[in-house]
Amino acid sequence: MSRTCDLTKKKALVGNKVSHSNSKTKRRFYPNLQTKRFYIPEEDSWITLKVSTSALKTINKIGISAALDRYAKKGSI
Repeated sequence: MSRTCDLTKKKALVGNKVSHSNSKTKRRFYPNLQTKRFYIPEEDSWITLKVSTSALKTINKIGISAALDRYAKKGSI
């Protein structure tokens, strides 16, 4: 399974690792993803999502139902 946020669709970026001697090798910058279970009271069910910590802060602020609606309007889910 890919390392992608289920809500924001954040994914890994590619960059260079630069050593002390200034030689450059490719590396990846991964998003900070957490696997969390959320309870949706409207549906009386639990869902498991792999979300970034920025999406988790949004969910904590506005609630899971509003966050799902917001990201659905943006077209990311």
